[in-house]
Amino acid sequence: MSALVPDGAADPAATPPQTARLVNLPNALTVLRLAVVPLFALLLLSDGGMDDGRRGWATLFFALAIITDRYDGMIARRTNQVTEFGKLADPIADKALTGTALLGLSVLGLLPWWVTTVVLVREVGVTLLRFWVIRHGVIAASRGGKAKTVLQALAIGMYILPLDGLFGTARWWVMAAAVVLTVVTGIDYVYRALTLRRTSARAMAAAAQRRSAGATGDAADAGEARRDTAA
Repeated sequence: MSALVPDGAADPAATPPQTARLVNLPNALTVLRLAVVPLFALLLLSDGGMDDGRRGWATLFFALAIITDRYDGMIARRTNQVTEFGKLADPIADKALTGTALLGLSVLGLLPWWVTTVVLVREVGVTLLRFWVIRHGVIAASRGGKAKTVLQALAIGMYILPLDGLFGTARWWVMAAAVVLTVVTGIDYVYRALTLRRTSARAMAAAAQRRSAGATGDAADAGEARRDTAA
């Protein structure tokens, strides 16, 4: 598990406006990933999923979109092109791509609905948790989370392809491993989010302020009691 990264003296909500241009390569890759989603869905669902050629193209588009997900954030950080739009749109694009793929596979009867439900509930829940703790700091991605992302992408890609035989069996095991990591890392994220909310600099400052206010109130009550006694 990776360590929590508290906000320290820097409050993410109070940081100066981003100086990076909105129109840049990382954001363009994110928008491209979003634009690919409906085309990917159309190819996957064409002819009830029975068109092997279109499923092959769907796999290619899915793989290209996953590659952009790998590099847009890295380019943004290395070239100082991080923007508020990118921070918001990147996870939306990720969830749109993964969610569309899982829902499409379940609609076609290729993937059990419970698998899709578990993965989507975890992904949406983690996204909401990110918004919940954003004023307290950032939770660094864990090795398990990164492995989960890779396994999910690999498993989904294998299900999109019209595989049978040994590879058809192998994809079940890959998806099973992805689901296990999805659940485990989701639980880990909840634990770290709760810890961050309790131990961040913002939380500690708020606790100290409450203690100070309580001490001031106690002193005022004591002074009032002394005046009443003297009277």
